[in-house]
Amino acid sequence: MPVRILIVDDEPLARDTVRLLLDEQEGVEIVGEAKNGDEAVEMIGSENPDIVFLDIQMPGKTGFEVIEAVGAENMPVIVFATAYDEYALKAFEAQALDYLLKPYDDERFEEALSRARKRVSERKIGSLSDQLVALVADHKVEKRVERSAGPIEVRDRLERILIKERDSVFFVKTENIDLIEAAKDYVVIHVGQKTHLIRETMARMEKRLNPDLFVRIHRSSIVNIERIKELKSYFHGDYIVYMKDGSELKLSRRYWSRVEEVLGSSATKN
Repeated sequence: MPVRILIVDDEPLARDTVRLLLDEQEGVEIVGEAKNGDEAVEMIGSENPDIVFLDIQMPGKTGFEVIEAVGAENMPVIVFATAYDEYALKAFEAQALDYLLKPYDDERFEEALSRARKRVSERKIGSLSDQLVALVADHKVEKRVERSAGPIEVRDRLERILIKERDSVFFVKTENIDLIEAAKDYVVIHVGQKTHLIRETMARMEKRLNPDLFVRIHRSSIVNIERIKELKSYFHGDYIVYMKDGSELKLSRRYWSRVEEVLGSSATKN
């Protein structure tokens, strides 16, 4: 599906230049041309473009006033194209993706267009992610209604995790996770030889994972107990956890009671 582009400039020659450069590109559709800020506001609302090449100094409304009128959250991807370099800083503060200073060459234009296309793709992936999250949330609500007599911790159990990476969105089943490690405001999910980074807290992950399958062994580690090979005592009540894949992790003594509860009599202190 082609990206939809709106050209906004009060100079006919400038509009012609952008249009001719776009005519050489595949996968683009020019949905309109606006010669002033007022027309731009109207066409952004009616045509719903993905990208707008936006001049700054125009009659009616400036490029910045167009953004204010439409609302920054409702704007398409913005590429400013202007003859005035003094507006560059303000342009990026207005969340512009790029700033083309007239006169620009074909290569610079193609660079800006490529970046804009990538941002459009990222936005669409983000929108899809939001839809998937909503779908999963709805599914969980239905399951809660079906199992309303069950304990809260079972109903809220996390069975799969949504992963967003570059231009793809997919799910990872929690039962396939080997290890979860803390990384500041994120967690790193280990699945076999692959790792996935998501924005989440260890406390929230621990609370939502199946407590019969996952146990926290350190403030920075949660492990799948089926991936544990053995435990060996270390110093001062700490233990070393040997995983089946050959990796070694530290079991802090403050988490021993949780491990002992999960593993039961099979996990005895040496």
